[in-house]
Amino acid sequence: MELSARKVVDLPPKMKYIAYGTVGTPESMCVVDGAMPVPAAGEILIEVAYAGVNRPDVAQRSGRYPPPPGASTILGLEVAGRVAALGEGVRQWQVGDSVTALVPGGGYAEYCVTPAAHALPIPAGMGLAEAAGLPETWFTVWANLVNIGELKPGERLLVHGGSSGIGLTAILLARHLGAQVFVTVGSQEKAEFCRAYGADFAIDYTTEDFVAKVKEITAGEGVDVVLDMVGGSYLQRNVSVLRRDGRLVMIAFLQGSKTEFDFLPVMLKRLRLSGSTMRPRSIAEKAAIRDALLQHIWPSLASGQLKPHLFATFPLDQAAEAHRLMESSRHVGKIVLQVCA
Repeated sequence: MELSARKVVDLPPKMKYIAYGTVGTPESMCVVDGAMPVPAAGEILIEVAYAGVNRPDVAQRSGRYPPPPGASTILGLEVAGRVAALGEGVRQWQVGDSVTALVPGGGYAEYCVTPAAHALPIPAGMGLAEAAGLPETWFTVWANLVNIGELKPGERLLVHGGSSGIGLTAILLARHLGAQVFVTVGSQEKAEFCRAYGADFAIDYTTEDFVAKVKEITAGEGVDVVLDMVGGSYLQRNVSVLRRDGRLVMIAFLQGSKTEFDFLPVMLKRLRLSGSTMRPRSIAEKAAIRDALLQHIWPSLASGQLKPHLFATFPLDQAAEAHRLMESSRHVGKIVLQVCA
């Protein structure tokens, strides 16, 4: 997709973006006009071609995930498009460069700003729509499986929500690292897709107990790392399926963040329980993740060794439909919004 080659002086005074009401429903979302963002020192302004749709967007719209101080209140945490203007001191990008970027908010708009250090080049041969779905999942999965989970070659990983954007990215990263991958999914169709995508074992949680199945496959040993976005009753079950020195990494709580829990297995098996969110991290922390991805992952995306899966694209004025699809969990992989034609 080619973007207009407008110069900085040609930027419009206003832009279109998605607003949402206090009701918090998909129906509250609508396209409105608003002021153009201005890049501060160290930031770039991006003319957005596509914006990724993610669970945190749904949570923010619903009033459950307020943006951190100083971040845009507009939805959207990842985009792909063209650099339209540079903040003071930016040297690594030029106006007109095609980029994909993790943004602190503001993605569901014609223009958004982000630290220059959080942008990456579009992998060779990849379209802007696919590239828009890379940052949020890859930043999250790298930080939680490599930096926190310390997943190593030859280890076993269990991923809940294996057919989600996060889940498919976790499959790719684990296979890239040489780990064995188990996933849980909500249907046989999703299980078949995940196996074809690279998962060694896919367990349909609607028909099988994942704890029993993992123990059966591993002859009672269990796995080394669990990546969990479910929470609730899964906490105790995740601990039970970890083997000695295992690591549980939590990134969301679709079943809630409170539950009764027995810590004894944590002590007996020397387990580590941790969790993280991406959005509140510092600019420097995110920049370090960006640098690691550029070195270790972007070459494999450019060569086609790692292939993201784009499930659906919606025009900006159908953001509500994109959110309904996200909430239904019928999708497999990424959902994006087309912002600029």
